[in-house]
This record gives sequence, C-alpha cells and structure tokens, in this order.
Amino acid sequence: MPISLYDAFVPSCLQVIGSVRGLVDKAETHCSSTGCAPEEIIEARLYGDMLPFSYQVKSVAVHGFGAIKGVRSGVFSPDMTTPPASFADMRAVLDSATAGLGTVTAEELEDLIGRETIFSIPAINLELTFTAENFLLSFSQPNFYFHATTAYGILRHNGLDIGKKNFLGAMRFNHPA
Repeated sequence: MPISLYDAFVPSCLQVIGSVRGLVDKAETHCSSTGCAPEEIIEARLYGDMLPFSYQVKSVAVHGFGAIKGVRSGVFSPDMTTPPASFADMRAVLDSATAGLGTVTAEELEDLIGRETIFSIPAINLELTFTAENFLLSFSQPNFYFHATTAYGILRHNGLDIGKKNFLGAMRFNHPA
C-alpha cells in the first residue's frame, strides 16, 4: 500500500515538534541551573547573520501546522510576526501547532492532493505555485527540518548537554501484537 500524504508529513511533524518542545524545556533548565540569562539562549544564533533560537522554534510551528493552514487556504506567506520572547511563549507556539496538527485527518490531506498552493511574498511580488503535496514535501518539510536542526545546533553550540535522542524525540517503533 502506498504511503499517504498524511503519513509522509503529519506524524513526523508531531514527532519533531515534540522534540523541539523538549529542547525548549532543556534550554530553560540550563538557564536555571547555570545562571545563564534566558535572553542569551532565546536570542542565540549560530552566526551573526542567522536568525535566533526563538525564530527557529517559531518556524518549526510555521512549517508544521502553518503549512497545513496554507494548503487548506491555497496560499502560504512567510510569518513575519515577532518570534516568541520567552520559553513559555515558545512552548505555547509549539503546543498550538501540535493541537492544530491533531485536527488534520488523512482523508482531508488526500482530498487536497493536486490542489494549487501558492507561496506568496507580497512585499517583493513573488508567487510560486505548487500542488499541495509538492508544497508540503518539497518546501515546508525541508524548511521544517532546517529550523528544527538549527534550533538544536544553537543549543549545542551554547553548551547544552543534549544529543541526537533529544532531536529525534518519540520515534514510532513497530510493536509486535
């Protein structure tokens, strides 16, 4: 049986959003235990011209459930809102994305296959047209993993004791009957 669009996108988003939420918790614990000011981590970057940890976390949510909202409406534009300013705000953004993904059904995504989705940046008059499945799998999913990986890298770079299992999160093992 072929894999559905739902199976190719939603469960992995939920898995990694959960792991990024765990990274936010680890970051807050790190600040509490080391005396590091939360702003040092929230605003941390891997390099000066990159966006901060808070933006990376927000973008995980945007390219998870935000991508589904874009496919539903037929238009996705970058989220230009201010990134979350606290660990609690980051958790709220991730929890909202998790709740939103919980509303998505396999039937809904299968019905959206082939439907047009436009990536739009009105400020620069850019529009790129995708099918729903190509938007999710060739645009949002790579962006989703990029931002999750960058968030992880920022925390490692700033001395947090985290490893690959913190990035992988709750994997979906095959359980015998």
